Amino acid sequence: MRGTQTAAAITAVLAAMAVLPAPARADGSGLPGVTATTETPALHGDDAGGNADADDPAIWRNAADPDASLVIATAKGGGLRVYDLAGKEVQSIPAPPAPGPDDKPGRFNNVDLISGFPLPTGRADVAVVTDRGRDHLRIYRITPGAARPLADVTDPNAPRVFSTTQDEVNDQATPYGLATWKDKATGRSYAVVSQRSRTRLALLELRTTAAGAVTYRRVRTYDLPASFTLPNGTSWTPCTDPGDLPQVEGMVVDPANRMLYAGQEDVGIWRLPADLGGKPKLIDKVREYGVPATYDEATEECVAGADPGYGGTHLSADVEGLTLLDEGDGDGYLLASSQGDNTFAAYDREVSDGNEYESGFRITAGTVDGSEECDGGAVLNAPLGSRYPNGLLVVQDGHNTPDETDGDGEIRDNTDFKFVDLRKVTGALDEDD
Repeated sequence: MRGTQTAAAITAVLAAMAVLPAPARADGSGLPGVTATTETPALHGDDAGGNADADDPAIWRNAADPDASLVIATAKGGGLRVYDLAGKEVQSIPAPPAPGPDDKPGRFNNVDLISGFPLPTGRADVAVVTDRGRDHLRIYRITPGAARPLADVTDPNAPRVFSTTQDEVNDQATPYGLATWKDKATGRSYAVVSQRSRTRLALLELRTTAAGAVTYRRVRTYDLPASFTLPNGTSWTPCTDPGDLPQVEGMVVDPANRMLYAGQEDVGIWRLPADLGGKPKLIDKVREYGVPATYDEATEECVAGADPGYGGTHLSADVEGLTLLDEGDGDGYLLASSQGDNTFAAYDREVSDGNEYESGFRITAGTVDGSEECDGGAVLNAPLGSRYPNGLLVVQDGHNTPDETDGDGEIRDNTDFKFVDLRKVTGALDEDD
């Protein structure tokens, strides 16, 4: 196992990036809007709702029957949800219980897919999930056409990802974001996992055990920067909760070139080799990049100072779900959720073009409400039966409406997933280009 690589060289590179301030769009109101076709049932993050909170989706295509394709999505304390293309729930998988009375229970954060993974019964598609509550990956075999299409095939002896003791697990510096990829040369499958409240990324190789379960081993780790030298020579560290570092959640790997795109929430989008074997490049920054801020213990919020103008113009913190719109032959877009202004940014997929910003869009109210404070998204540019013959975009809605109240009149946390016809998205991108 190779040791953790530090990022001192990156800070030096960033110090030389004297980017002239550009006029920033105050919000994304000028971007074209698209509407969702349908939405999933609301999830509620209270005890009555099973502490379910919509977070990150993945789209699985049933090649034999595209109409029977599925959306697999995390619900944090509520575990995993599986939906059909009408948005109807077809399966609910609870998160694992806490191992002890004072320990953390399972909490499913992000999900991604691997096709053709070798299992004793033959190759199968699997869903990989970060369990941030228990510091594990969970792996589920997908069985086409089954009444309960997902089955847990995780090795019960699979190691913790980041922690060495249960006390460390309970501190919750555990698996957060996730991106899977397959090495075409070797056929081996990997997951890149980010660590909550830290800047660390870990490369894990997924393996099948002799008993037929799926486990993983850590190959290497890489630490992204936690502080940055600004063009004026000063040092800037994003404001976070005390003791935390600027974390990464949204991630995706481009299989055409094995490049990982990682969204450091308060910083911007990085590009680096998916095997974590090379230096990263910051392809875009959030508008808040370089803005000094102080944590206020009374409000538990960061209070921002004057903006020195070193940030970008297309993203507003947090940078969240990243997903790849593949148009074939290396063409397409990297889509990113700009959570701070409820928009989505589209970047050129081609590294040779510097992953330059192309356009953006919003998901606005129509038959159903739009998407706000989006945590995660997934896109698939492939025919999905009669409902989505042009492909599908699924996004999390962090503020689903209308609001719902409990028996005491208190507003309940209300989240869900929106399904958007991909033809609308590509039309909006062409419009804003």
